[in-house]
Amino acid sequence: MRHWKDTSSLTPLRAAGFAVSMALTVGALASRPAFAQSMPVSNNLIRSPDASATAAAADESGIAETSNITTSTVDNAAQGATTSPIAASDQKPSDEITGSILDEDMMRLNTREAPLDERLPARKPEPNPAFEETPGIRIGTFVLRPTITQSINTETQKDAGVSQTRGFLETDLHATLTSDWSLHQLSVTTDGAWQKNISGEGEEQPDFQIKGDLRLDLPQDTTAHITGGYHFYREDTDDPNALQNADKQSDVQEFSTGATIERDFGILRASTGIDLSRAIYSDATLSDGTPVSLSDRNETSGRIRGRIGYELSPALIPFIEANVGKTVYDDAVDSAGYRRSGDSYGAKVGVELDMGEKLRGEVGVGYQTATFDDDRLSDIDAAVVDAQLLWSPVRGTDVNVGLLTSINPSTTAGESGYVSHALTTGITHQLRDNLTGSVLGGITYRDYPSDSPTSDETVYTTSAGLTWNINRYLDMTSTIGWELTSRKTSSDSEQWRAGVGLKLKR
Repeated sequence: MRHWKDTSSLTPLRAAGFAVSMALTVGALASRPAFAQSMPVSNNLIRSPDASATAAAADESGIAETSNITTSTVDNAAQGATTSPIAASDQKPSDEITGSILDEDMMRLNTREAPLDERLPARKPEPNPAFEETPGIRIGTFVLRPTITQSINTETQKDAGVSQTRGFLETDLHATLTSDWSLHQLSVTTDGAWQKNISGEGEEQPDFQIKGDLRLDLPQDTTAHITGGYHFYREDTDDPNALQNADKQSDVQEFSTGATIERDFGILRASTGIDLSRAIYSDATLSDGTPVSLSDRNETSGRIRGRIGYELSPALIPFIEANVGKTVYDDAVDSAGYRRSGDSYGAKVGVELDMGEKLRGEVGVGYQTATFDDDRLSDIDAAVVDAQLLWSPVRGTDVNVGLLTSINPSTTAGESGYVSHALTTGITHQLRDNLTGSVLGGITYRDYPSDSPTSDETVYTTSAGLTWNINRYLDMTSTIGWELTSRKTSSDSEQWRAGVGLKLKR
């Protein structure tokens, strides 16, 4: 066993050298705690019986005070002062000196301590529960997310110098049912509105719609969609086909179904589909209670369409589209003696845009025409400009712009129908963390054929609303809206509506 010399026998010069050496060693250890913590145990210590005995003694004595540890270390180092650079003949190899001193110190001092600049991890911002998606209700492999809104409203209707005001309760339902499958997906969307007058006079306008979409993920970059839907509503008094002076307009039921196949051929994208629809009209009721049958308006329509797109980039895909359709009425001749069944043809070119959250949608221009079996009914031709764009200029603001051109057959005697050009805009802005404002506006121009230009109409609509997110499951809503229908040959009609409500989400 090795015995250490008494440090009192050291000359002053050697003692000074020892002090300098220890100061450098202790300073290096103090200034680099990460090095001391991460340095592995020296092989010299593992093989040294003295080191093992020293470590065992330290463990048994339960060394805990820093002052005792420091004193013991300095004493041991002083006894090894024979390695001073002044006495070169007595000096041990440098690696042995460093290893023995550092290894013995680490056996006592290498305990993990928190660094001076240690900070707690940054706290994540508390999520706003008002904007979190509701968890929904799990039903097997489906997730149901229902929303019910109960509101109280007031409405004023002015038409032909006659004004009507009513107060009514409205219950709105919106629900989505989405599958949670690893392959394929089925989604069902339901919307409904039920009204009950509580004061004044005016026609109630119920509305219910359900749509389903089954997506099939097929091999070779092929996707198929099978769709179906049902829509029930009461015809609006301002509709050109509505019965004049009716106390209750017709209830309309629309059934629809279709199938689409989409496939990618490298940079080419192709799709084809077929759509079928069926419309059924109930009797309307005149102001004196007399029913008027509108069964001659019942019809079935079908359309085949195809599209080919060329992928210039994932964000820009030009396309060309064509469609052919046919409409067949249940009654070959309507109540006015006209044969209104006919065919339709259309084509357009455009571009699909997908620039992420900033801008996406599509824009197309083309031509559409509709012909009728009755030669007395003029063909309807129209230049088509269709667009649907969603733009987000800044975070928290969404702008939706839509432009739609469509041909609408008419049931008025001597008129084949009209072309509808509709421009709609909507802006939604997050005013605060729990407050969202929205503004909607639109203009619809109904252009009749040249043989009856005096029937043209223009409809202006605008509305504004606020939604206050009380919590994840409850919102408070308020809306105000205005609509004006301007006619060339008859008096205008105007409508005001306002209401407040509570929306319950799950």
